[in-house]
Amino acid sequence: MTAQQPWPKIAVVGAGAVGGYFGGLLARAGAPVVMVGRPSFVDAVKKNGLFLDTLQFQESVRVEASTDLDTVRGTEIVLFSVKTSDNATTARALAPLLAPSAIVLSVQNGVDNVEQIRATAAIEALPAVVYVAASVPEPGRVNHVGRGDLVIGPRSERTERVAALFARANVPCRISENIEGELWTKLVWNCALNAVSALGRAKYGQIAASVDAWKVVASAVHEVLAVARAANVYPPGLEDPKAALAGALMVATQMSEALSSTAQDMNRGKRTEIDSLNGYVSRRGAELGVPTPVNHALYALVKLAEGRS
Repeated sequence: MTAQQPWPKIAVVGAGAVGGYFGGLLARAGAPVVMVGRPSFVDAVKKNGLFLDTLQFQESVRVEASTDLDTVRGTEIVLFSVKTSDNATTARALAPLLAPSAIVLSVQNGVDNVEQIRATAAIEALPAVVYVAASVPEPGRVNHVGRGDLVIGPRSERTERVAALFARANVPCRISENIEGELWTKLVWNCALNAVSALGRAKYGQIAASVDAWKVVASAVHEVLAVARAANVYPPGLEDPKAALAGALMVATQMSEALSSTAQDMNRGKRTEIDSLNGYVSRRGAELGVPTPVNHALYALVKLAEGRS
């Protein structure tokens, strides 16, 4: 994709911290972006634009926003960023609005979103591994405190098109031939840090500094890797548990000021995605005969805290 080519029309479905950040950067670069979100978000963006408070700049970006999913009709690229519990409902509503050539990119936590989307709506979505520490402190504002890159794959005409799109907006986007392993790498970090951050009301840097909390992190990491091995999945670079723990520490250090998305959801009284994180590992471990007591405990405690145990 060259600078002379027209931008494709882009939609963000489920605009929040992740969708708002990446969609906002695309809009800032000149792409026509429509963000579909909750009324409070849409009202704020219509009134004042989307305010991006990032590590590099603070700027209000003009972007179209709507509560009506029908505005997605005719878009060429869709960033699918709803909560994982809303996959089926949203995918079924989205399917009749999509052109055959449209690309749907799942920018969500968890490892089985594209399978869920395909099963419920026959949409062949692309998986993306997203690394960004961002939050929405108030409607229409996205705060960015760490990283901001993606991994997609495997290499194809569609993934190359997506990577070129993000490159045009100066967003790092790597193509991997082992995208399943990459998804599980992110799952390792999510299972290690998200629930601990939520239950301890702690930022990642505080978790890394706590000897006792890090023992919980280490146990969770070892369990996820054991489940991955049993499932014949190979997260790149994490074959050695020591390397995996070093990677978790690097993530916690790079995003030391971040609260996990699970913690942010709990703080707002919203449903978390713990079913797709530690809960998924617990269920998959049971299917494969791999014990996951720490991941199950973290899952159960988060569910208890959010009132849906």
